[in-house]
Amino acid sequence: MCKICVFAGTTEGRELVEFLVSQPVSVTACVATEYGQTLLEPAENLTVSAARLSEAEMVSLFRREHFQIVVDATHPYAPIVTENIARACAETGTEYIRLLRKDTPTPEDSVFVPDVSGAVAYLNTTEGNILLTTGSKELASYAALHRFADRVYARVLPMEESMLLCQQAALPPSHIIAMQGPFSEEMNVATLKSVSAKYMVTKESGIKGGFDQKIAAARKAGARLVVIGRPPQRQGMDYGETVGLLCSRFGFFRRPRVSIVGIGPGSREAMTGEVLSAIDRADCILGAKRMLSAIAAPGKSVIDAISPQAISEFIHTHPQYRSFAVAMSGDVGFFSGTKKLLPLLADCQVSILPGLSSLVYLCARLGCSYEDVVPVSLHGRAHNILSDIAAHRRIFVLVGGENGMGTLCQQLTLAGFGDVKISAGQNLSYQNETITVGTARELSSRFFDSLCVALIENPGANAVVTHGLPDTAFQRGAGAEGIVPMTKSEVRSVCLSKLRLTDSSICWDVGAGTGSVAIEMALQAKHGQIYAIEKKEAAVELLKENCSRFGTDHVTLIPGLAPEACKDLPAPTHVFIGGSSGNMREIISLLLSKNPHVRIVATAIALESVAELTNCLTAFPFTETEVISMTVARSRKAGSYNLMNGQNPIYIFTMQAGGTEA
Repeated sequence: MCKICVFAGTTEGRELVEFLVSQPVSVTACVATEYGQTLLEPAENLTVSAARLSEAEMVSLFRREHFQIVVDATHPYAPIVTENIARACAETGTEYIRLLRKDTPTPEDSVFVPDVSGAVAYLNTTEGNILLTTGSKELASYAALHRFADRVYARVLPMEESMLLCQQAALPPSHIIAMQGPFSEEMNVATLKSVSAKYMVTKESGIKGGFDQKIAAARKAGARLVVIGRPPQRQGMDYGETVGLLCSRFGFFRRPRVSIVGIGPGSREAMTGEVLSAIDRADCILGAKRMLSAIAAPGKSVIDAISPQAISEFIHTHPQYRSFAVAMSGDVGFFSGTKKLLPLLADCQVSILPGLSSLVYLCARLGCSYEDVVPVSLHGRAHNILSDIAAHRRIFVLVGGENGMGTLCQQLTLAGFGDVKISAGQNLSYQNETITVGTARELSSRFFDSLCVALIENPGANAVVTHGLPDTAFQRGAGAEGIVPMTKSEVRSVCLSKLRLTDSSICWDVGAGTGSVAIEMALQAKHGQIYAIEKKEAAVELLKENCSRFGTDHVTLIPGLAPEACKDLPAPTHVFIGGSSGNMREIISLLLSKNPHVRIVATAIALESVAELTNCLTAFPFTETEVISMTVARSRKAGSYNLMNGQNPIYIFTMQAGGTEA
């Protein structure tokens, strides 16, 4: 087992120790105080040295333990300790790595000084209370300040040594704030206000040292930030590069921490505090470029990635990052990529943080409830929204693509839904947010942003849910080829019952004629896909007209003769055969090759067709078959009487392959 020593005087150092103790390695962590020891969780492969070591003591430790690597993760403001570690490594021939804390740019509205003397010199030219956040070791240097005991408040570690140094500097007890960090922006603001500080003195301690929180707090509290610059640093690498090197050298495996966060409509103001905190803590943020520009702080590592595969691959191939935040638009459970991403992150430590969905946001802006709203998405996916609008009074839709909303309004108008009410929200939560209300017809000529959602309200929605529409609901045509054949209402109703369709069935209607069966299939299988196969040109034109009339945009017309025209179609779950042109055996053979569990319903009037279907019952491996003969009589007026006119008898064959329904 290899042996590694970490001088863990910083947050990065402690996090490195936490990572190493999860690996097959013996770790020695050197901290300066017993208090520092309490910040490290005990582990079987961890030894802690809690004392300030001289250079000679370091040499002795390195020779005794034979470390492969010594990582110097001491504070950037402790240059003497760094030099001692480096010289001890050079004397013992031990590999030395300097773990550097990343710089954070000093804001322009702060005062930069090179050292403590420079801070004292500047502060002596000012009036007002001062909050020192630089620790207790150099407190004596500030005693030279004019009215030191009245103006200065010091935030120090709650340790006996710190209290002693405060006492030696003659700092009054009421001016001592003994607290252990890290400190949030809110805590810093509260502290500044509690002591009425006009100045806040800090070291450039980087993100991990809470420097960003101090900058924000000083601005919010109206205090001037005085920043003491870092001493010259040895050449080194940051935390991520250090971990990457150790993983490469020793084959360590790191289980990444990943937060999948719903960022709501997009602006930071619309995000939850939990989500913002996860984003701020992450070393690397992944997501679409639009989202990254809104959420990432300056200096954060950001990766423009959208597909779950690309996100997963990046996370697994970049061990230098301790934690990731994956930004998902809206809510993580509302038409989100989270569903596809999660299985790819099974070996990671994943937390899922919900956000505000655009449905909730838009309805709040409109001042309406959403418990009866049916949500659908047209963003990057096909969906039969016309059937939904016909069936439901209120639909929420996510719209994608350039002017997707305008295109949808045009589609609705052409399909007979021009009077439905549209409330379209563009760029929700951003400064250029707009909500436009009108009918689909009124909005069809408008241009909409690609970042658009809508609430569609159809008060007249009352779609028939039972099959067997009246024959008069369909156009039949009458040209040179005569009236296009159609499966009549009563027969159609029985055939659809025998098919036992589901909401997402993949259906073929072979010999579709006017499309009456295909359209009723579509009305039943709202989220499925229907293929209407028809060889006659006149019938194909009628099919188009009837599909448009019923708004069944998930019916695909296939001109041609079965089975040749069907060879490239997706495998069906349910098939209706209303006409085979003498190719029944070949059609059924193709169906079974596509799906061994397909369910078939076929009709026959001519005795020759009945014989052909009867032969198929035994020629193919069906495990369920049924044949019924059906005769329908309809009333007609004859003077003052109503007489019944009998229709041609029809045979309905039901065939189920494979023993189970699709």
